[in-house]
Formats: sequence, structure tokens, C-alpha cells
Amino acid sequence: MELLKIALLQAAPCGTLESNLEKGIEYCKKAKALGADIALFPEMWSNGYDIYDRPAPEWKAEAIPADSSFVRAFGSLAKELGMAIGITLLEEYKDAPRNTLILFDRNGEQKLSYAKVHTCDFGEERELTPGTDFYVTELDTACGNIKVGAMICYDREFPESARILMLKGAELILVPNACPMEINRLSQLRGRAYENMLAIATCNYPDTVPDCNGGSSVFDGAAYLPDEDGSRDTCILQAGGKEGIYVAELDLKQLRDYRKTEVHGNAYRHPEKYGLLTDTGIHEPFIRDDRRG
Repeated sequence: MELLKIALLQAAPCGTLESNLEKGIEYCKKAKALGADIALFPEMWSNGYDIYDRPAPEWKAEAIPADSSFVRAFGSLAKELGMAIGITLLEEYKDAPRNTLILFDRNGEQKLSYAKVHTCDFGEERELTPGTDFYVTELDTACGNIKVGAMICYDREFPESARILMLKGAELILVPNACPMEINRLSQLRGRAYENMLAIATCNYPDTVPDCNGGSSVFDGAAYLPDEDGSRDTCILQAGGKEGIYVAELDLKQLRDYRKTEVHGNAYRHPEKYGLLTDTGIHEPFIRDDRRG
């Protein structure tokens, strides 16, 4: 059985870049001791997503380069531990920072750099530079190679995010998060996993962090199994609110066998009929007046 162990580091930030680095290293080491193949941080770990109720110039000054000593420390740690690490940061970038995930493999090689495409432009994130695309990489693990993509928090709200990653071959989507994980958002994650026949691992901040409540989760995406009647619960991990490290075991063989025979994902799509999805014009109904033009 090919069980990929995914550790969700549901940790509270400490208030400074240096202390977040120290705590992040500590949590990664604990995750490795628990047998993890991949460790994932919540959204924007470098500054704890501390951008609310502060002047934008103040928090934007906390942005760090993608090749900073903070990021490189996690690359070195990944190699030391033989464990993939998905580290998140407020990335220094051209005219305005980005909300970024950088994924290192177990050899310390950077395999993925993803900037949040769907920034929350109705709030403080309007000050950020959105990412421009979704990416998939082949990640070397002790269970063999697995194709991994990423979304960040609000990206979850758009079916297109996960759909594009599926079409690019993703088997697992990593989702750093910083918001309350209530029934509807959890349902979105469940739906994205189900409709694309892939696994989704989401890491949130614990309930001691403002506007967060833990609830980190993993959905394995396999809704029907040959030896079970009817559909099954695809949620293989659901954390509570407390700070901690939560480890899920993802059965890769089960997922891959499921994808060979089931009807979701790309099996019966009709993309020639979906032209409206890429039409950038304004369409009725449901468009907000303040979003016209």
C-alpha cells in the first residue's frame, strides 16, 4: 500500500520573521518524527498573515524575497529531513508583494513557486500582485513520484482553479489557508476533490489566531470503492481548532486505480461547449454593480 503521509502544520505565528522561522523549523522536525513525507504551512507563514487593520505600507514592508535566508532555510531543512516542505510567505515582488507558496522536495530542490491567483481584492489583498497561472510539479517522495499543484485560500472559491490543476495532471493539491473553515468552505474542498478525482490537503491557522478556527483537512477524492456499497466519505482528516500537527495518510494506489475507472475529472467533459467560461465580458445575472467596467 502506497501511503503518502501529509502533515498539516496548524500552528499559530509568533509575531516576527525570526520567531516564525524558529517555530517553523521546530514543527517541521516534529512532522518528520511523525513520519511525514510532506509538511504544509498555513497561508503567508512568514508574517502570520498579519495584514488586517494595519496600514498597507507597514505590512508590505514585511515582504521577503523568494530566495531570502528564511525561504532557503526551509530548503536546507527539507534536504536534512528528507521531507518535502511547502513554506508560505509574503513575497517581495516588483511593485507590490505576492502571497506565495514555495515547495521543496525531500532533496531540498525547489519544485514549485505559486502565487495566489485569486487575491481577495475586496479587502487588504487588493494591495497584492496576483499570480498569473496554476502549476503542477512532479514531487519525489518515499512513495514514489506524485504530481502536485497548489491553490491558496480564496482560490478554493473558483472551480476553475482545481479544474486547471487536474487538467495539468495534479493528483494532490496543497492549499495553505487563513480564514474560518466552516461547512460551506469545507464543502467546496470536498467538491473540488470529488469532481476532479484528486486529493486536496488544506492547512489553516488554529482558533487562537483572529478570524481562523483550525479545521485543517484532507479529502482523498475517491468517492466510490469496489468493495463498498454506495459512496464513501472522502474526508480522511478533519482537525479541530487546537494548534498542532495533523497527519493524514493518502492511499496513492487507491486514488490512481479510482481515476482509471471512474466518470469524473476529464473523462466525459465537453470543453467545446464551455466557451462562455473564457469570455471576459460582463454577463447577467448575478454580476455586482460595483464590479462593472
